[in-house]
Amino acid sequence: MFDFYGKRKIFFSISVVLVVATFLFAAIFGVQLDIQFKGGSLMTYTYEDNVDFNVVEKEISTLMGKINVNVQHGESAANGVKTFTVSLAQKEGLSPDDQIKVNEKLVELFPNSKIEVLSVNNVDATIGGEFLKKSIIAVIVAAIIMIIYIGIRFRKIGGWSAGVMAVLALFHDVFMVFAIFVFFKIPLNDNFIAVILTILGYSLNDTIVIYDRIRENERSMSRKLPLAEIVNTSINQSLGRAFGTTFATALAMITVAVVAGLYGISSIITFAIPMIAGIVSGLYSSVCITGPLWVVWENKFPSKNNATREKR
Repeated sequence: MFDFYGKRKIFFSISVVLVVATFLFAAIFGVQLDIQFKGGSLMTYTYEDNVDFNVVEKEISTLMGKINVNVQHGESAANGVKTFTVSLAQKEGLSPDDQIKVNEKLVELFPNSKIEVLSVNNVDATIGGEFLKKSIIAVIVAAIIMIIYIGIRFRKIGGWSAGVMAVLALFHDVFMVFAIFVFFKIPLNDNFIAVILTILGYSLNDTIVIYDRIRENERSMSRKLPLAEIVNTSINQSLGRAFGTTFATALAMITVAVVAGLYGISSIITFAIPMIAGIVSGLYSSVCITGPLWVVWENKFPSKNNATREKR
C-alpha cells in the first residue's frame, strides 16, 4: 500500500513549484487575452489554397502595430469552402480604413489564393469585460455550491473541512489549466472558461469517490486507527477506478486533439490540450493532494467526529 500521506510534502512541493513557475512566467512574458475578453475585430475570409497562417499572424500583427493576432482556419461543413478567421485583440475594433489595409495585405501576400472577405465583426471591450466578470462569478458560485454539497453529504467525517480541501484542490486544477494557456501562449478565450467549468465537475468526481470510501472505512475500521491510515487505505482502494476513468477520458481527448490537428481545427486543439492537462491534474489532486491536505487540517483542527482519534 502506497503511503500518500507520508509523501505529502513531495506532492505539495511539486504543486507549489508549478504555481510559482507559472506566476513568474506570466509576470515576465505576460498573459495573452483573446478577443472575447479584450475586445477587437473578427475578420473571416474564404480562400482556395496555399495560405501560410503563421505568416498571416506575423504580417498582420506588424501592420497593425504589434497587436495580438490569432488565426483560426477550417472548412465549412455545408459547402466545403475553406475559411480562416483573423482575430485582432484590442480595445477598439478596426476602422474601415484599417480593414482595407488588412485585406490588401493578405492579397499582396497570397495573390494566387483568391482570398475574399466573408464577414467582419467588431467586439466591444466592455462586452469582453462583462463576459470575464460573469465567468469568474460562475466559478466562485460553483465552488461555494461544492463546499455546501460535500459538507452536507460527508458531515459524519467533518464535512465542511473536507469540502474546503476539495475546492482548494479544484483551484489547483484550474491553475494547472491556466498554466497550459500561459506556457503555450494560448490566448485566454471562451475555451478557457469551458475547460475550467468542465474540470471542476470532472475532478470533483474522483474526490467524491475517495471521500465516500473514507466514510465507509470509518464505519468498518477501528476508531483507534489514525486518520492518515484510513485515508491512505481509502485512496489505495479507489486508485484503480480513478486511474481507469482518467485514462479513458484522457485517451478520448487525445484522439480529439489528434483529429483536430490533422484537420487544422485550432479552436478544438486549444480546448483539447488544456482539457487533457486538467484531467491529469484532476487525478493528481484528488489522489495526492485532497486526502493528505484534509488529514493535515484535521490533525491540527480536528472536527467533532475526529477529535478523539489518535494522530500520527
